[in-house]
Amino acid sequence: MSPRLADDAALLDRVVALALQAEARGHLPIAALVALRGEVVAEGWSEVPGPPYHPGRHAEIVALSGVPVALWPRARELTVVTTLEPCLMCFGTCLLHGIGRVVYGATDTLGGAGHVLPHLPPYYADGRGVPEWIGPLDPARCDPLYHRADRAFARLPAGLPHDAPWMD
Repeated sequence: MSPRLADDAALLDRVVALALQAEARGHLPIAALVALRGEVVAEGWSEVPGPPYHPGRHAEIVALSGVPVALWPRARELTVVTTLEPCLMCFGTCLLHGIGRVVYGATDTLGGAGHVLPHLPPYYADGRGVPEWIGPLDPARCDPLYHRADRAFARLPAGLPHDAPWMD
């Protein structure tokens, strides 16, 4: 295993532990962290359910908000590690913040942003500035977290019911 992959796996261990901690506290079991050269600089979990309810408090957004300001000039060196493939909002935030890598444990088959990577605006046509997209790194551990989060999310005001015609 390469040193970078070993770092990614260790960081994913941390976000899985955070996701389980979040779930035990009544939050969605989704967590993220931001690392620089394998060292955690910020972390968080989904705070969407609240209290108070806030649809923008995704794990990646919470983690990115904790990055020390002094590190933003080195954004291309930062890695976001998350239990679940980022959604459009979180991907856009990583993209516009200049994050270098995104590593995720499970693919979000219903709302993951990986579907849009081939369709970015012309500004990103050459791939410069687009984070390296790595995953799913550990579906065996992260898929069950995703499924529990998806069921809980469906009950939130921004969630879609599971009887929507396009869902399996």
